[in-house]
Amino acid sequence: MKRFLFNIVMISSLGLTVLTACYPTETAQNTAETAPSPTAETASAETASADHSAPQKGGQVVETGAYHLEFVALPETDGTHIDFYLQTGDSHEAVPGAKVIAQIQLPNGEQKALDLEYDEAGKHYAVFLPGEETGEYKVAILSDINGEKVNGRFNFSR
Repeated sequence: MKRFLFNIVMISSLGLTVLTACYPTETAQNTAETAPSPTAETASAETASADHSAPQKGGQVVETGAYHLEFVALPETDGTHIDFYLQTGDSHEAVPGAKVIAQIQLPNGEQKALDLEYDEAGKHYAVFLPGEETGEYKVAILSDINGEKVNGRFNFSR
């Protein structure tokens, strides 16, 4: 009986160890915290050039290849305004003309796909997500830049 209990405890411990090792950890790419937008007084050229992955618009950032992706979700009374900055190079130049789709999982599990339109004045892509459901939203941004796929995963809570 003691050997049986010992085996159960060992198998359980090993199982927990394996599950813990396989559980994905939070990364800056997937669960970056939204930081306040830097102002001209607080942002220096040295800081911006030293850390290319720093948020430029106060959002969540993913650096992938030569691209800087920044996601900003702004809650409004009847939904959420989504801004997506698709930029390239060390100087973070806007990339117009891409096809950008947001695949969104709502807190209730429902899936939505929204096409983002390029805003020439703001040099970013934007869309409005209607609804006021409280909880965590998971977002996959799929970008096609002249046949090159550039994707990022983000989340936000409302």
